[in-house]
Amino acid sequence: MKLPSNFYKPLAIGAPEPYRELPIRLERMIHFFPGHNEKVRARVGEMIPKVDVLLGNLEDAIPADAKEAARQGFIETAKAHDFGETGLWTRVNPLNSPWFLDDVTEIVGAVGDKLDVLMLPKVEGPWDIYFTDQLLAQLEAKHGVKKPILIHAILETAQGVKNVEEIAAASPRMHGMSLGPADLAASRGMKTTRVGGGHPYYGVLEDPKEDGSARAYAQQDLWHYTVAKMVDACLSNNIKPFYGPFGDIQDLDACRQQFRNAFLMGCAGAWSLHPNQIAIAKEVFSPEPDEVIFAKKILDAMPDGSGVAMIDGKMQDDATWKQAKVIYDLAEKVAARDPDLAEAYGIK
Repeated sequence: MKLPSNFYKPLAIGAPEPYRELPIRLERMIHFFPGHNEKVRARVGEMIPKVDVLLGNLEDAIPADAKEAARQGFIETAKAHDFGETGLWTRVNPLNSPWFLDDVTEIVGAVGDKLDVLMLPKVEGPWDIYFTDQLLAQLEAKHGVKKPILIHAILETAQGVKNVEEIAAASPRMHGMSLGPADLAASRGMKTTRVGGGHPYYGVLEDPKEDGSARAYAQQDLWHYTVAKMVDACLSNNIKPFYGPFGDIQDLDACRQQFRNAFLMGCAGAWSLHPNQIAIAKEVFSPEPDEVIFAKKILDAMPDGSGVAMIDGKMQDDATWKQAKVIYDLAEKVAARDPDLAEAYGIK
């Protein structure tokens, strides 16, 4: 473990100074595109203003014989566009794969100054972050990259979940974490082939009734424990938690509910694997206008966060002031990006 005095020092001579606080960005959805698919890449220009983050995917869902094409396709796409306020990320192949080293060295060398975040799959402990942190610093120094490239870890093994707190605190490069439900299910030996979401057999049955009538059944969330643990680890280290993928791209209602659960628990966003999930993430990870207006009433009534106020028949104190501030601060970020919501929020 680094000494506190060294935590924010660059790991290579000539590398940029690490961030002491994450850049303020709206990241309601991380929209994936396959780097090797030319038809999809041709639509990136029109996607940029519609999403908060665009991620060039090099890992899962990319065939082994298309890995190099995906890498080069991402580099070409990064060079071809101005991304403005939209984040540019890539998900590289895992550390133990034959493609990881070339993914990182070639991408940082070619488009390091455009890349905001490197998403690292199958992170099992802080040691994975230490290695990637040092490698990025060496490459940033070599190629004259001016801003630090952040690391986003995917929790998709049982060991990774076990070590989630150490991973979150491993480096000032840490941007956040995402739940990776498919690989995590396999790692845990879970008996499901679903990618995120609930399962009809995972639930709670009402106690038997005296008259023998049918008992109510409530489906439960397989991922609640992991998301809660990830949220606590991330927020206690001032980094961002994300839900990850919802695999059934046709079941928009279930996708919306799963994203909403994650939002309420503290997640900043989720992955969108298909364009039809973008609008859902944009809707769900933006606070409701009524909530924003009520939060503003609390902040106005208690400017310094102290004391007690009665607003619309409800008592407010310093704890509810903090809740209101979370909602209103997010609303201001959303309003800066979305004029329609800015009007609904009453934010100019």
